[in-house]
Amino acid sequence: MSEPDWIRLQKALSIEAEKGYGDLVGNQYRFSEFLCLSLGKPPSSIPQQERSRWQDLAAKFAAYTQLSQAQRQQLIIRTCNFLHQQRAIATTANQPPKPKLPRTASLNSTSTSNYFTPKLTLDKPLSQVIDVGRRSHYLERLGLHTVRDLLFYYPREHLDYARQMQIAHLTPGETVTVIGTVRSCKCFSSPKNKKLTIFELVMSDPTGRLKINRFLTGNRFSSRASQESQKRRYPKGSIVAASGLVKQNKYGITLDKPEIEVLDGAGASIESIKVGRVLPVYSLSEGVPADTVRKSVIAVMPAATQLKDPLPAAIRNQYGLIKLERAIADIHFPDTQERLTHARRRLVFDEFFYLQLGFLQRRQQLKQNQASASFAPTGKLVQQFQQILPFPLTNAQQRVVTEIFRDLATTDTSMNRLVQGDVGSGKTIVAVFAILAAIQSGYQAALMAPTEVLAEQHYRKLVTWFNLLHLPVELLTGSTKTAKRREIHSQLETGELPLLVGTHALIQDPVNFHKLGLVVIDEQHRFGVQQRARLLSKGKSPHVLTMTATPIPRTLALTLHGDLDVSQIDELPPGRQVIETRMKTGRDRSKVHDLIRREVAKGRQAYIIFPLVEESEKLDLKAAVEEHQRLTEVIFPEFQIALLHGRMSSADKDAALTAFRDNQCQIIVSTTVIEVGVDVPNATVMVIEHAERFGLSQLHQLRGRVGRGSHKSYCFLMSSSKTPDAKQRLTVLEQSNDGFFISEADMRFRGPGAVLGTRQSGLPDFALASLVEDQEVLNLAREAAEKIITADKNLSGFPSLQQELEIRYRRLMGGDILN
Repeated sequence: MSEPDWIRLQKALSIEAEKGYGDLVGNQYRFSEFLCLSLGKPPSSIPQQERSRWQDLAAKFAAYTQLSQAQRQQLIIRTCNFLHQQRAIATTANQPPKPKLPRTASLNSTSTSNYFTPKLTLDKPLSQVIDVGRRSHYLERLGLHTVRDLLFYYPREHLDYARQMQIAHLTPGETVTVIGTVRSCKCFSSPKNKKLTIFELVMSDPTGRLKINRFLTGNRFSSRASQESQKRRYPKGSIVAASGLVKQNKYGITLDKPEIEVLDGAGASIESIKVGRVLPVYSLSEGVPADTVRKSVIAVMPAATQLKDPLPAAIRNQYGLIKLERAIADIHFPDTQERLTHARRRLVFDEFFYLQLGFLQRRQQLKQNQASASFAPTGKLVQQFQQILPFPLTNAQQRVVTEIFRDLATTDTSMNRLVQGDVGSGKTIVAVFAILAAIQSGYQAALMAPTEVLAEQHYRKLVTWFNLLHLPVELLTGSTKTAKRREIHSQLETGELPLLVGTHALIQDPVNFHKLGLVVIDEQHRFGVQQRARLLSKGKSPHVLTMTATPIPRTLALTLHGDLDVSQIDELPPGRQVIETRMKTGRDRSKVHDLIRREVAKGRQAYIIFPLVEESEKLDLKAAVEEHQRLTEVIFPEFQIALLHGRMSSADKDAALTAFRDNQCQIIVSTTVIEVGVDVPNATVMVIEHAERFGLSQLHQLRGRVGRGSHKSYCFLMSSSKTPDAKQRLTVLEQSNDGFFISEADMRFRGPGAVLGTRQSGLPDFALASLVEDQEVLNLAREAAEKIITADKNLSGFPSLQQELEIRYRRLMGGDILN
């Protein structure tokens, strides 16, 4: 497969995702037919053992038309990952063959035949281990105290020095080992700095010559005796192995910071712990030598034979996993890259498996221990609400409402459901059906939002509907006056107030419900675990419905909400406009301003968003306050321009938003405080300054503030950044309006923590697993955990698995139970 063929496949996948997974029709084939045919004929450069995976994917695309939209999305994501891996394999396959060179001695044997360590146990303190004892104080700085601690202290990366190459085939950027004969060796002080010693070695093999240098600083290397000693270690004619990163400098090819070992002869094995092997690189704190950790791991490796593998053999066999003992040995000192791959896959599977097993067991325990109120899904209020809605529910909304009603109708357990939906997909309406089901069953409901702006927006919507249903609803925030606050508290306790909307103020101690039956939490990832728990504690096992307008990939949802039922509203209401999105630079700003003038002349409105409130000395970014003044006085003196940012008082924020909603001002200059919760259908232009400073998911949320009416809308991503990464990220926004696809891309660019908008997001603390690279393993681990829980809900038949789960789950979640 040529380079254009790889690109053609990737482009086809990208366009299909952009157009909504509808199986597009091309000039010759449908999308699914094209993928089926292309994947059915793997390129000749792909190894034989990989070809069956291509055939399996081809079969899945043959059945593409039978898949749901969510299943199609997952298949396309998986295929993108697969092609990326296979392209790397094909590139490697075309490289020159390895020369037949000396073998590397194994370091990872867990057999005790070469050691006399009868007292080496997993719980033995490192200070009492032979070959470690004096170095144990270094390991304590890393939080390592026992043999078990050290065995499970995984490397953060590996340098592949096991790849032996001949000199003529060296390519810059690769890590390799070269075997050759020493032609000359020099060691001398730098003429410019007497404390700098330069070590220079020239070696050769049948294909060429290579000169490598080391730079040694300090007086202990600058003496004549020390320099002569260095030269004597590498006599002319001796055979050496040199490992390092291949670099190109002005003198030609060389190895950067090489590790060198003298071999006993041309066929001798390499005994070094660093040269000629896959070298582990550990996370270190200041003052801890890297070789200290490596040597200590080797010293305790025989104890790995004592590890009991809690994972049932049937699961290991079904998912092709090696034993734990072998995986621990090979994650530290693998003999080959292939063994490292198998070791990492097993240990990544374990991290995901125990997390999912904990989530699923928690869900089972909730079902066993909780008795919940049963709500009638049909009734007078629900029927009235359906009649007053001026539009029918979308198929996706109707499906999610049905799922919620099914949860509410059971008395076995409380509902614990997450509703994900893109901007404008109608999540609030779905939540209202659940709220009305609670109220008509004699219960109260609470809706908590993370900001006053969003709480106010929900309140305005709900008041409109609830007035028609003759139901009271109140708003409680930090800005609520004392007298009004007392009135609300009283009405809650007597039960005459069926619904309360608010912010964190809802979880304060004076807020007591008479009979709380349903809790709705919007943008729930912005609340801490304890905050959510405090709201739930105000009722007796209330049903919980959480919502997010920040669609997150399935892998991220599983690691955050593995104990929740997840519903997706993956369909926008009819009539929603596709927002024309374009990247613009400073030279285009006058054109953007002209378009704003034309839109305002038509009676429309515009947002201009900035990442800062005030100018920063450290960052050359335009700030909202200064730019508001310039736009008002210089650019748009003929228009009314409002200012909105997080440092304003609640009254000033409300005044600015009200003026914009009522079209008393045509333009609003704001920070990201308007990211969610502002619904002005008349707004048609969104300008985001310094767009490269935002994440893709956040940009998508901001863009969702326009296109909410029937008028054509525009979003301009203003950026002067010339970095390829920034342009590539913003191009995703130009090409797609699919929030789930965008969040997937955002996770790849910035990582899962950034997608959620905060590093304090409750993400599990994985040692090896990556939510970006290991999606397939996560899905398999979830599947395996479901099989175990289905067979044995309490794990009574798997005592070792239950014991390991308690340790692993607590460690992964940092001691917290989500939701």
